[in-house]
Amino acid sequence: MKPKFETVELLSPTGEVVELKVVKRGLAQARPEPVDRNKPAWIKAPLPTGPRYQALKAMVRELRLHTVCQEALCPNIGECWTPGPLTVMILGDICTRACKFCAVHTGNPKGLVDPEEPRRVAEAIARMGVRYVVLTSVDRDDLPDGGASHFAATIRAIKERAPGVLVEALTPDFQGDLKAVETVLAANPEVYAQNLETVRRLTPKVRDPRAGYEQTLKVLAHAKKVRPDILTKSSLMLGLGETEEEILEAMRDLRAAGVDILTLGQYLRPTPAHLPVARYVPPEDFKRYEAWGYELGFREVFAGPLVRSSYRADRVFLEATQR
Repeated sequence: MKPKFETVELLSPTGEVVELKVVKRGLAQARPEPVDRNKPAWIKAPLPTGPRYQALKAMVRELRLHTVCQEALCPNIGECWTPGPLTVMILGDICTRACKFCAVHTGNPKGLVDPEEPRRVAEAIARMGVRYVVLTSVDRDDLPDGGASHFAATIRAIKERAPGVLVEALTPDFQGDLKAVETVLAANPEVYAQNLETVRRLTPKVRDPRAGYEQTLKVLAHAKKVRPDILTKSSLMLGLGETEEEILEAMRDLRAAGVDILTLGQYLRPTPAHLPVARYVPPEDFKRYEAWGYELGFREVFAGPLVRSSYRADRVFLEATQR
């Protein structure tokens, strides 16, 4: 069965309305595995509420921004949008890839980029008084540099409009284009992140075919080689069917690539069309894996059921810089 496309309208920089076909939430067909409605007690997150949450939600809408918190259906939005850092998703909300764990829309944006977005993102951060921002994006394989120059422009706009704000760049893999990696690094983010997502064996099952285990390691290693002064960071989702030996192998591979910070969290199925959860990893196992990470030499390891790559990123950065 072919994917079910929906038509969305985007405004081009010239003001022209462009129609694009997308697969909502990335994957169109429900999988045969039933949805697990009996999650363990440790999988709990506060409901989004409070004046700061409502103010931030209104500003995101006013300035036409996208956040990974909303687009990827993150369970931590209620907590992160109350006191914590802001995670902004640039380059639109249509991804050119279709990873089996991700609920972001899939399609071909046909090279459309909003040149005013860096200014709007910087304005939002300045107005909210945010001191730490995680800047991420959809994959944009339709762009010659994968969106690296737009990434860099947004980082520079933030630092100009809101001096003192710390920026974490959580980038795509740019199809392994190391020049694109260098473009982002030249904008001087405090952290350069690219997520390995899962163990080597499960990568073809979990990630889009254009992604790759070795490709991500190559990007991270190059970032550390080119800019050893910038912290590097990566993340693994657990509960997709990996073994503990495979988790340890992935952690060793990340350390060999010079990665400074590692986050480990529970995979949660965003819709019935996405991969099922193979195992709910108990908190005590996350504690053991965290200890493994410190033994391997990571400067900071943040592990827990609801941990995501950008979760409490400001605190993680502070801990890493104090070690």
